[in-house]
Amino acid sequence: MKTIKILGTGCPNCKTTEKVVLKATQELNIEANIIKVEDIQDIMAYDIMSTPAVVIDEIIVVKGRVPSLDEIKKLLQEDSCCTETDDCCTDTVDDTCCSPQKEDTSNSTSCCC
Repeated sequence: MKTIKILGTGCPNCKTTEKVVLKATQELNIEANIIKVEDIQDIMAYDIMSTPAVVIDEIIVVKGRVPSLDEIKKLLQEDSCCTETDDCCTDTVDDTCCSPQKEDTSNSTSCCC
């Protein structure tokens, strides 16, 4: 079962992000433990500067914006490292590159897919 965390203090964008994540899991019929993280100290532990953010299985996949339903569905369906914080930026999917160490500065949602 996937663990999905929505990081945000409860602003309208954070609530919208939660709704998008819930809808995606329902449409895909995916069992997930969805956790709202609203405590600012807990959010800061993820080293993000803006919310909302989405963390899937402890990997930050979206930050600073509301993701689309299709984007969340794609991220939930893939077991690869499609995140905004990959450090392997290649044109091929590589399961070994999932590492929340390096910031992807491109506008895409992924650097591995």
